[in-house]
Amino acid sequence: MVNCCGLVSEKNQPVPLKSISVELQVRDHVASVSSCLQYVNEEERPLEAVFVFPLPADAAVCHFSARIGEQEIVAEVQDKQSARDQYDDAVSSGQQAFLLEESEESSDVFKLSVGCLSPGQKASITIVYIIELSVQADDALRFCLPAVLNPRYTPAVSAAGVPEVSSASVIPYTLSLSVEVRSSDRISKLESSCPLDPLEFLDAQHTHAKVNLSSGHRFDKDVELFLYYENSHHPSAVVEAGASVAESGSLMGDPALMISLYPEFPADVMSSLASQGEFIFVVDRSGSMGCKMHHGNDAQMRIESARDTLLLLLKSLPMGCYFNIYGFGSRFESFFPQSVVYSEDTMEEALKRVKSMRADMGGTEILQPLKHIYSQPCYPDHPRQLFIFTDGEVWNTKEVLDLVKSHVYSHRCFSFGIGEGASTALITGMAREGSGHAQFITGTDRMQPKVMQSLRFALQPAVDNISVDWSVPEGVTVDMLSPSINTLFQGQRALIYAQIKGQSSGQTEGSVTLKYRLKDQPVTNQLQFTLKPAEDTGLTIHRLAARSVIRSLELQERAGGADMENIRRRIVELSVQAGVSSAHTAFIGVNKDSKQTVKGPLLQRRVPVARMMGAFGGPGMNKCGMAPRMMRRSPMPEAEPQKDPLLQLISLQKAAGCWELNASLAAVFGKTEDQVTNQKAVQVDGSVWATVLALIWLYAFKSDQQVEWQFVAMKSASWIRSQKPNGLSQCVCDGNALLGCQVTEDMLGI
Repeated sequence: MVNCCGLVSEKNQPVPLKSISVELQVRDHVASVSSCLQYVNEEERPLEAVFVFPLPADAAVCHFSARIGEQEIVAEVQDKQSARDQYDDAVSSGQQAFLLEESEESSDVFKLSVGCLSPGQKASITIVYIIELSVQADDALRFCLPAVLNPRYTPAVSAAGVPEVSSASVIPYTLSLSVEVRSSDRISKLESSCPLDPLEFLDAQHTHAKVNLSSGHRFDKDVELFLYYENSHHPSAVVEAGASVAESGSLMGDPALMISLYPEFPADVMSSLASQGEFIFVVDRSGSMGCKMHHGNDAQMRIESARDTLLLLLKSLPMGCYFNIYGFGSRFESFFPQSVVYSEDTMEEALKRVKSMRADMGGTEILQPLKHIYSQPCYPDHPRQLFIFTDGEVWNTKEVLDLVKSHVYSHRCFSFGIGEGASTALITGMAREGSGHAQFITGTDRMQPKVMQSLRFALQPAVDNISVDWSVPEGVTVDMLSPSINTLFQGQRALIYAQIKGQSSGQTEGSVTLKYRLKDQPVTNQLQFTLKPAEDTGLTIHRLAARSVIRSLELQERAGGADMENIRRRIVELSVQAGVSSAHTAFIGVNKDSKQTVKGPLLQRRVPVARMMGAFGGPGMNKCGMAPRMMRRSPMPEAEPQKDPLLQLISLQKAAGCWELNASLAAVFGKTEDQVTNQKAVQVDGSVWATVLALIWLYAFKSDQQVEWQFVAMKSASWIRSQKPNGLSQCVCDGNALLGCQVTEDMLGI
């Protein structure tokens, strides 16, 4: 390795990718992304460039082309092996060729091969993909343009894995990004993790807008966009006309329908929380969790943030539920042989072990701990809730997702991707297959509020018994293309795809009735849709529908069975017909019109993508460039970090919800134990007084972090009510005087 720019040319020149320009077009909940990559061969010999890069896991790649001078080569989708053979034949005969294929292990990693660029020659490569935008807990739609590809840890016993790319701390290419949004709903705002130019509205209704990424952005971290609509919970049905050149009766030839279901949860339902459940927290303890959360000076280590988050979670659990904590890396361990009842004793034992958790368990192998968890019997009337924290770099993503899906009826899975480059295929896939919710913690995001939002989902009732009924005229039928939906949580949206077959002689309208139950209350939504959609809509809905069917078929294939060959054939057939990527196909383009073939042996160059600091050296190393073994043996004791006052207060709370009156609690308030004790009324119990003070302090001084301590406060208020104390109003009044606040009894919920 000559320098920090990854693999370089013989003259130590940076790799040949010069710039990436991206055009993002959003229509309601769906985005079309066009990326243009500019290459140049600055060497004196013919060049083959290999670029391994991340794409969002649920993206449907639907176009791939290359322009060399005035010549444009549009790639076709073909069976993967056939495409590889064609590429190899073309390159070996000196023809220019381009190959784009999905990794066999993970659907969020692609490999692009650019073959036979002559010395001095430029190539402009365009990749287009479409994707559903995911919904965040605050109703924002999230789009992420991944820049960071973390190495997937591969056990030494396995030869499989994502193609390795050399590390690059300096990225020798730039990014430009333009965004255009069209919506049937009014656009409220658009925010980003990166600097944007001001949002420009193009109509008076604020349903059409555009914005650009500020110039000079180095593409060294993921670009996140958050789009907010005014009425995001309105269900909708959109019909798209089929392609005129496609055969009638085929998916691409018939009209396709997309239904958006985004249930509104009434306030009284949101305030009711379950007191039962089995909560299993699975924490990545691989070496990479020893990296910082972001590049700022005040950044915590990922494992430190995970420890603080576990403290909050353990203090927020309801009495009488069951819980356990797993740590995993190259091996795994659990705090208890099986889940235990949540009590003061078990909580304290778990907290002691949380304090000693380190990023010292080697690589990232999540499959074995999951198998162990699923082998444990569930507790009746205590639904299993799995919380998984990882920086998401496993080599066998598809195998993990299949395992989660096979246990979907016995648990829900909430997943958290930590840091830049967490695998979207793994994080979103586990939540999707486990009927849960996915969250990403990137940049300066704090882990705790996002995790506590998901805990609220786990404790709240979910929408279930979802059914879809169609009303269409005679001669017309509707085929559902999406797998059935089992549950939806507050803040989740479901997109349902269907194919409209046949013709109606008269009626031009149909309707769909969506029924579901929310906390035993039936809810019905009816939507009208046209049977005569406008032509020329770009086939976005068709391609997303095809992608949905392909993913279901791939899942069936991996599950095994007698019909494997037929399933594989259907995947290739649909992929080619719809022009979208799959595990069994690839995009291939060959410049057959080139007047002269390239002479001489090819140099091969791998293009670096942004990576975490340092090189990843396999099982013994982490991405911070340190061996976990060395970290474990370090003789230097870790300095106790300065405790955040909020976490200090929460750490002192008892499992039942109360606090004890002591010097440690007084110190959080900036008082001495005597000052706090002397203000207590004689008839008031010390624990009641301490708990009232803790609640007043939370509401007065930490109201901006209420999402983090909401369950802690609810437990406290419930405990106070159970004590039926005398003189509670005077107690609150005295507490306000001591702490210099004005918090009312009603605010405290007591």
